[in-house]
Formats: sequence, structure tokens, C-alpha cells
Amino acid sequence: MAFNARKFKKILIANRGEIACRIIWTCKEMGIRTVAVHSDVDRDSLHVRFADEAACIGPAPSAQSYLNIPAIISTAEIFNVDAIHPGYGFLAESPYFAEICEACNIKFIGPPAPIIRLMGDKIEARRAMNEAGLPIVPGSSGGITSEEQGIRLVREIGYPVIVKASAGGGGRGMRIVRSEQELGKALETASTEAAAAFNDGSVYIERYIEQPRHIEIQVLADEFGECIHLGERECSIQRRHQKLMEESPSTVLTPELRREMGEAAVAACKKLGYSSAGTVEFLLDAHGNYYFMEMNTRIQVEHPVTEMVTLADIVRNQIRIAEGEPLGYTQDDLLIVGHAIECRINAENPETFAPSPGVISAFNLPGGPGVRVDTFVYSGYQVTPFYDSLIAKVIVHARTRELAIARMKRALEAMVVEGIKTTVPLHQKIMDDPRFRAGDIGTDFMEYFLSRNGRKAATS
Repeated sequence: MAFNARKFKKILIANRGEIACRIIWTCKEMGIRTVAVHSDVDRDSLHVRFADEAACIGPAPSAQSYLNIPAIISTAEIFNVDAIHPGYGFLAESPYFAEICEACNIKFIGPPAPIIRLMGDKIEARRAMNEAGLPIVPGSSGGITSEEQGIRLVREIGYPVIVKASAGGGGRGMRIVRSEQELGKALETASTEAAAAFNDGSVYIERYIEQPRHIEIQVLADEFGECIHLGERECSIQRRHQKLMEESPSTVLTPELRREMGEAAVAACKKLGYSSAGTVEFLLDAHGNYYFMEMNTRIQVEHPVTEMVTLADIVRNQIRIAEGEPLGYTQDDLLIVGHAIECRINAENPETFAPSPGVISAFNLPGGPGVRVDTFVYSGYQVTPFYDSLIAKVIVHARTRELAIARMKRALEAMVVEGIKTTVPLHQKIMDDPRFRAGDIGTDFMEYFLSRNGRKAATS
């Protein structure tokens, strides 16, 4: 088979923060020059310092900078880049941006625009993945347009249910409903919230699975129809549907279930014609039944835990696939070794979760065997209130989960961030929690944990 590989000489990174730095590190190893874009308040960020070239694309608000497509494309053309890597968030799952890149003869490092558009519509994604052979949670086959329609459906599938925004993400436009009296208000509230957040007020209904596990399968697919999975990530520890930490492998998956879920995700991606890195997300109930939830058509925040247990460089694979290279290896080549845990370190008050912007007066990164830190901040850095509060990710790898927990405790103890509040103390407490240490976790874990520690369990 002949491959028409296209080698990139320069990549623009349409993002900021730790993921922009992460992409730069791999580009340097591959001998690819990088262009950083930044808002005026991000000019002192590390991704700007370590890129080969940089350009300011607007003021602090994301809509005027990191979501400013004309400014990003103009910068790409001025610097004569071959490709754009969108990272995660911002424009990473914008089919319009992917189309604009292709129209300007700039390679978008990600899946084809039609796939991004399909998976971005949760209703259509459910339908497509069901047709591709994945089990889905019982629910509406399309959008719910009236309370009466919702009532008829829920009487068929039973309570509790969850109302979800079709274009949703990050927990926005979602409401759990446990009685018919709550349904009308939930539909209205979720639709209003979705319209404000995504400019799309359409919602649908699914049966709500109590205390499930949130399990996601990392996939890699090339442009020639080959696809493999890199095992699973356990992402059940969340607050208000926002992940706080992740690990791989999951404590609950048997080798047989891991193989079954992985093969199902791969088969679905092949049927869709997917290419690039992606994540197929599932809900897993207490009986071992799994259901497709959504697909993220980009690199994930939590990708390092997969990299630690597989030695795969997911960013490198994204770039190679975009260059037109075949995967070059098969599922039989995959080997999962040891256990990895990631803690997301946010600039937040660990008691109230309120944002904590300010100047970092002292900063020390943990080190030692099996410790990795992805970050973009340093002593003297000004954490602004304009963007996501994530300032670092601490990732550890060890032979066993027990040793990984001990290693994470040691790493968190050595992590020094002064001048602002962070979630380091929260993660330290989680590491000591008996239920966490036993691997007995689900999406209800933080509700249990916060109530156990005398705090309000506002998780939904």
C-alpha cells in the first residue's frame, strides 16, 4: 500500500496553558517548529516562552482571542504553518474551524469535520453509535420539544431520568429528574442553560443510571481504516460533572470486559470512518453493563495516565496521523503496564471550590521516580480569572495501584504553590479516603466524600 505522507515543518498551537506546552514538547522531539498564539494577559505564559515563534491574537476574553478564528487563521498564514493543533477546549471540537483550516490548505490535527459535527450533537451521536453496534442508555431517539412528549417517554422508561443538552458538555444543560412533577421545570431550565452556553437549546432524555462508573476508552485511528484502543481510564471522581482526577486501568474492569469494551469502541470508530485520537466514553453500571455516553473528538485533559501505562505519546500519534502516516502497530502490540493516577491541580479554594486568581509567590514541582507534572505556571506567574482554573496536572506511575497512591501522596506533599489557593489539600484527603483506596468509586464518590468531611455535597 502506498502512503502519501506529508511532513510538517511548522505547527500553530491554537490553545494555551499546559496543553499548549505539552504539544510543544512533542513537536520539539519531532523536529517541528511551533507557533504559539496568546491573549494579551497570557504573554508571560510558558507556552509563549518555549514556542519558536509567538503572536498576540487579542485581549483576554476568549471570544476575542482563543476563539477568534480570523485572528488564528491570519496568524497561521503569516507564519506559513503546515498545520494547526487545537489541543482541547476552545476550538478543538469546532467542525467550522476544521473546515476553515482545510479551506485555507492548513491541516487540522484532528478528525474530519463531519465526524466532529456528528459527535458534537449528542442526539445524533447516540443514534450513530447505536447503529454502529454500541449499547446506549434507554431514552429519546430525538430532541424533546414539549413537557407532554417528555412525560410520555418517561412513563415508558421509568424514573429517574436525566435531561441533557444536545450540544452540551461539562455538565451544563443537565438536570436529574426523579418525579413527574420535576420534569417540566427541568426541561425548561436545561434548555435555557444550553441555549446560553451553546447557542442551541435542544435537549433529550435518558434513563439515569444510579452511581455508575465513568469509563472511557482511548482510541487511535489512521486515515487508512486502521484503529486500535489504548485501554481505559477511570474518570468517576467528578464534581458537578467536572473530572477531578483519573486513573488507568480501572479497578473494576476484568480483562474480558476491557477487551469487550475496547473492541466495541474500535469497531464503532471504524464504521464511522474515524481518524486521529479520540475517546469513547461509557457509563458502567453495578452489573457490568456498559452504555455509550459520548465521544470526544480531541485529546483529553487526562491523556497522560494512558501514556504512562502504555508508553504511547498520544500527541505524537495525532501529528503522525495528520501527516498521513499509518499507525504502524496493531492491537496485539499494546501492553498496559502498572498503574497511573492523575490529579488536576486547580487554582481554587479546596473548601468552597471558588476560583483563586493571583500571583504565585512560590512554586515547587515534585519529582522522583514515576512522577510527571504538566504545567505552564512558575513562581511569579499571574493566574488570571479569565480562563479555566487548571494550573497543573500531577501524574504518577507505579507497578501497583497501592504504590501509585503512595507515590501520589509523596508528590502532592512536595508540591508547593504559594500566593493562591489550590486543590492540592483536597487531593491529599482523597488519597487517604478508605473508599478510594479500596477502589470503590463511582460518580457519586464526591457526594459521599464531601458529606463525610462535613461539607455540602453539591455535585449535580
